[in-house]
Amino acid sequence: MSNYDFTTSPNRLGNHSVKWRETEADSEILPMWIADMDFKTFPEMTEAFEKFADYGVYGYAYPSESIFDAIIDWEKTQHGYAVGKDAIVLIEGVVPAISVSVQAFTQENDAVLINTPVYPPFARTVKLNNRKLVTNSLVVSDGLFTLDFDQIERDIVDNQVKLYVFCSPHNPGGRIWTSDELTKVAEICRKHDVILVSDEIHQDLALFDNQQHSINTVGDFSDFTVILTSATKTFNIAGTKNSFAIIENDELRKTFKARQLANNQHEISTLGLIATEVAYRYGEQWLQELKTVLEANVNYVIDYFAEHAPRVTVMKPQGTYLVWLDFSDYGISDEELQLRLRTTAKVILNDGSSFGPEGVGHARLNIAAPFEHVKAATERIVACLPE
Repeated sequence: MSNYDFTTSPNRLGNHSVKWRETEADSEILPMWIADMDFKTFPEMTEAFEKFADYGVYGYAYPSESIFDAIIDWEKTQHGYAVGKDAIVLIEGVVPAISVSVQAFTQENDAVLINTPVYPPFARTVKLNNRKLVTNSLVVSDGLFTLDFDQIERDIVDNQVKLYVFCSPHNPGGRIWTSDELTKVAEICRKHDVILVSDEIHQDLALFDNQQHSINTVGDFSDFTVILTSATKTFNIAGTKNSFAIIENDELRKTFKARQLANNQHEISTLGLIATEVAYRYGEQWLQELKTVLEANVNYVIDYFAEHAPRVTVMKPQGTYLVWLDFSDYGISDEELQLRLRTTAKVILNDGSSFGPEGVGHARLNIAAPFEHVKAATERIVACLPE
């Protein structure tokens, strides 16, 4: 029996939810896109916010020793990563931390490598900071994304890549990279003097007995790595705005913090500090129950498409709560696909093409919602497809 409520749909209308904004104008629209969850968090989180509200003074706050202790304990117990306090740099979000990394460790026109398809802010950040974007296509093998290591190395050498922004676990494919794969990525970076920035924000959401590894736990790579992660995706607290970088190399950390200060990105929301510590202190049981719900939702989506729309290829995620759907067998244009989904099905998914050219004919489905939402969305998607 569950100790938490993962079946009730919270009413998010009228609360300025980005995810539900279009539903405020059209009540039939079911949003299953942006990566936040339609689940209430656990009671200790609500109690902490209520205590803060009751205090009545909302000025500047500094991070306590206890938040660093909570982060260190979580990384050690959940991921086997022994992190020292000095290596932790708090910052408002992982995406801002990617921007800081690009600015701190490269110059304008330097080459930055990403794998595509991937979370859209990767490419956007590189381009907006006037760096040369180098994209390396992931390869689908046995229903999963894999890495072409020979091509990665060629891309690095041919373009004199200075920085590699890596997504682990992968978004949108939900791939949990193996320790061998991570080691190969890191060894290539070491060989060619490339700084490796690893976005590990979905690290806590490994599913189906898959094991997530932080890249610094599979080898001695801390001299050239920047690990970015957060409690926000795991515990549905993205609006509180807090994440952290783990930078063990003193010079890299000094350079990162100097750029962060130049951008005035060194201050953290008080709510972010509170939420992160509470999440890591009291959220483990909630997370375990959440994963069971997510696995059931993933299995339902896979089974339903297999039975009712087998032409849709569903990439089963090894982690995250995101499902990558391939509609390309229908031979319809990307524009028609999005029109069918939004206008006919009235379901909002993330447009696959926003993740890179490999995403044309695809869409990303967020299954972190009560089952009734997942069921309704899946049925609507199937119903809107061509015969």
